[in-house]
Amino acid sequence: MSETRPRGGWLIGLSLFVAFALSILPMPLPAEALRPQWVAMVVVFWCLHTPERIGVFSAFASGVALDVISGTLLGQHALTLSLLAYLVVELHQRIRIFPMWQQTLFVWVLLLAERLLTLWVLGATGQPMPALSYWAPTFLGLIFWPWMSALLGDLGRRAGAL
Repeated sequence: MSETRPRGGWLIGLSLFVAFALSILPMPLPAEALRPQWVAMVVVFWCLHTPERIGVFSAFASGVALDVISGTLLGQHALTLSLLAYLVVELHQRIRIFPMWQQTLFVWVLLLAERLLTLWVLGATGQPMPALSYWAPTFLGLIFWPWMSALLGDLGRRAGAL
């Protein structure tokens, strides 16, 4: 019996690299608060479509890397991305059969949960509460998810990752 090696691992790494780059890309100060949660959305996509390859450990490693490159409290993003990955891996069979608009709403709820956990960490460490614009990236994630999912899905099928 021949075993086939999973293909397209380079695409997963490249998409995470692009998400990291978009997360630290310099932006004008007023637009900084509107930066979407790129790494969280990419982790959710790959956990949803390839849960046997990308899971909680990969999300934890991505979170630690995001903590290091963004200069936040070490473990903050690792905690939130690990929880997101766990929820998506546990529910991926149910979520994948939903139409795109329902998947988008589910991802939006996940992004809200990620922001709530981050808010909890900020409160636990005694940092000041953020402004109302703190919630704007979740709405941008809601808008960008269908296009990002379609783009990564098409690239993943062409590369053999899906």
